[in-house]
Amino acid sequence: MSSVRPIRKEAPPAEEPALHMRAMDNLAFIRDTMERAGAFTAVSGWGMVIVGVAALTAASIAARQPTEVAWLNTWLAAAILAPVIMIAAIIRKARAARLPLMSGAGRKFLLSFSPPMLVGALLTIQLYNLGMYDVLPGLWLLIYGTAVVAGGAFSVRVVPVMGFCFMLAGAIALFTPAAANDILMAAAFGGLHIVFGIPIARRHGG
Repeated sequence: MSSVRPIRKEAPPAEEPALHMRAMDNLAFIRDTMERAGAFTAVSGWGMVIVGVAALTAASIAARQPTEVAWLNTWLAAAILAPVIMIAAIIRKARAARLPLMSGAGRKFLLSFSPPMLVGALLTIQLYNLGMYDVLPGLWLLIYGTAVVAGGAFSVRVVPVMGFCFMLAGAIALFTPAAANDILMAAAFGGLHIVFGIPIARRHGG
C-alpha cells in the first residue's frame, strides 16, 4: 500500500529566520564587546577638535612673535594647554560611557603614549640650550606622531593612522625651510586633530 504524500511541501518553521537573525545579532554584539574591551575607546574626538582649534590659534600668534624665544613660549603654552584639554575630555567621555580609564587598554595606551612624549620634552630642552629652534617643529611632530602611533595600537583604528600623518608632517618639516614651520604646525596640530577628531566623535560616542 502506497503512502500518502502532501501535494505541497511544508513551509519551513516561521521561527527559523528569527533565530538566524538573533544569532547574527548576538555575534555582532559579542564582536563589538570584544573590540571595546581590547581598545581604549575613551579617546575624545571632540577634545581633539578643541585642541586643533587651540593649535590654529597658537600658530597664528606664534607667527607674529618678534623673537624666537617668544615664538617658543607661545608653542610651549599650547603644549601645556593641549593635554589639559584632552585629559578633561577623556575623563568626561569615559564617565559618560562608564569606561575604565586606568585598566586594560587604557593603561596600555598611557604606558605607550608617555615615553615618546618624555623624550620629546628632554630633547626640546637640549635643542633650546643649543639655540636650534628651527629643528623643533619637525622634532615635535615626529615625537607626537610616534606617541600617537604607539598609544593608538590600543585604541580605535583611526588613531594610529592619525599618528602616521603626524610623523609624515614631521619628516617634511625637517627638510623644508624654517619659514614654513608655522604653516606645517598649523596644518598638523590644528588640521589633523580636527579632521580626525570629528569622525572619532561621530563613530565612537564623543
